[in-house]
Amino acid sequence: MPTTSFTRLTDDIIRLSELAKEASYIEPKLYNKYDVKRGLRDITGAGVLVGITNISEINAFRDGQDGERIPIDGELFYRGYNIEDIIRNQDINNHFGFEECTYLLLFGKLPTASELSTFSQILSRYRVLPRNFVRDIIMKKPSKNMMNTLARCVLSLYSYEDNPDRTDEANVLRQCLELIAMFPLISVYGYHAYRYYHKGKSLVIHRPHPEYSTAENILHCLRADSYFTPLEAKLLDVALILHMEHGGGNNSTFTTHLVSSSGTDTYSAIAAALGSLKGPKHGGANIMNVRMFADLKKHVRNWDDEKAIADYLRAILKKQAFDKRGLIYGIGHAVYSKSDPRARTFKYFVGQLAAEKGYEKEYQLYRTVERLAPQIIAEERKIYKGVSANVDFYSGFAYHMLGLPIELFTPLFAIARISGWSAHRMEEICHHDKIMRPAYMTVTPHHEYIPISERK
Repeated sequence: MPTTSFTRLTDDIIRLSELAKEASYIEPKLYNKYDVKRGLRDITGAGVLVGITNISEINAFRDGQDGERIPIDGELFYRGYNIEDIIRNQDINNHFGFEECTYLLLFGKLPTASELSTFSQILSRYRVLPRNFVRDIIMKKPSKNMMNTLARCVLSLYSYEDNPDRTDEANVLRQCLELIAMFPLISVYGYHAYRYYHKGKSLVIHRPHPEYSTAENILHCLRADSYFTPLEAKLLDVALILHMEHGGGNNSTFTTHLVSSSGTDTYSAIAAALGSLKGPKHGGANIMNVRMFADLKKHVRNWDDEKAIADYLRAILKKQAFDKRGLIYGIGHAVYSKSDPRARTFKYFVGQLAAEKGYEKEYQLYRTVERLAPQIIAEERKIYKGVSANVDFYSGFAYHMLGLPIELFTPLFAIARISGWSAHRMEEICHHDKIMRPAYMTVTPHHEYIPISERK
């Protein structure tokens, strides 16, 4: 296309985009006028009740007198089991827990030793990609964003089976288990392809070890020398457990329910969930947290100077520092108020790894920001209901200590959350219920049609 034609086309798109922007605008006061819960949230920010689930429970408030909601230390339950108890017992007994918690989410009970062994063997057998899949799908056109690689690969897997559209429970479960097992391979191999084609690095493709856990295989397949310490694998396992499920109302899980209710295939439903998780308002917060801390270190040389740290945080809130959006990333949550149980739990393991890796000073910087940020937010924003560090506050730092590339931060979230998505998809298809069809109110006035010759 000639340069002048291309410039004219670009100008036309810009002009049309302004028209689209104008046509898409909705007066914010109309939401209050018609009592529409924008974003499916009420005036307090709490989610509007749209469904019932057995899979997980989130508690952040208790009811007080006169209907008052009193903030409490957050609680997260998987099938009725407190996540902090689960991880505490797994740490005491020194075993990996991601596979156990996947079993719990899918089947509603803790497995016996024999059941867990059988289940882990099933995942191990499924931890293989179709013949030539790496060459034909992953290597042919590697994406610069690993979430797009994941989504493209998931949709491509549809073509590799005979009955991909069957939605009976046995077929959907089999598909979900295969995806749970394959996600680490697709993510890591996709990253290596990206490094090879876009960064000119050496190509490394390790086959998974059949006896390794999911966390161990991620480190084994990612690192050229396949070496990792027990604590590294343990911390990654804990991170996967803490990210694998968070209620039916989070955006990607609700997407799974919504799309599954149409009767579509598993690959389409999970690809839709991946598209949701890719959004920076959902799965990318830990990346922004790492970048925020990198910027903080440039501006605050003395990490013991709490006044300088506080001034920097205030500048962020005033949109004068970092990305000028006024957000302290990793602080605050849509559900939790007083504390996030995932952050409370993860912080302990992050501190252990910081000691092993020699990152104690940086860990203390994180602890300082965790302590100061809620106070400063309360002062600057006049928010007194309570804000706290969420799980993303420490996960980016943990992945950095593990040497994990930032391109894999959100895919790691997906590697964990596919277990929760699978449980929710099973819950949706087992209902054989109606397609979800929320209502939208139209506020555009009616017009009389004008012939094209009379339009101005």
